[in-house]
Amino acid sequence: MTQVDFYILEDNQRDQFACRLAEKIYSQGRTVYIHTQGDVQSRHIDQLLWTFREGSFVPHHSDCDAGEHKSSPVEIGSGDLGEQHNEVLINLAPEVPLIFSRFERVAEIIPEGEEDRISGRERFRFYRDRGYPLNSHNIKPV
Repeated sequence: MTQVDFYILEDNQRDQFACRLAEKIYSQGRTVYIHTQGDVQSRHIDQLLWTFREGSFVPHHSDCDAGEHKSSPVEIGSGDLGEQHNEVLINLAPEVPLIFSRFERVAEIIPEGEEDRISGRERFRFYRDRGYPLNSHNIKPV
């Protein structure tokens, strides 16, 4: 059954935290699908993975990259794709992705801000009401 972890941030650095989390998961030899709200956020995460931390290298590709070789351990997209990934899903969208249950683990990142907290609570209830194992982690700013 899919394990769901909620990362409750004390700041609005959701995208940077997603990059740090993706780097950690990649360093453990696991694959990651970063589910975004759309092409604009996908492109932003794609660029951020190159620059979020000096000296970091996270091999990745975005579904926005037409014709790119798509065998990297980190995939970024907004659709119900990520076919070659089934280990970790990082959700940056305000809704639960339809494909969440095929992953071993889902990471829900909740930044500060009332609107984000409300949609995060709705997603928490969604998973809880269906019996998925849940964990919550309070993350302090770096």
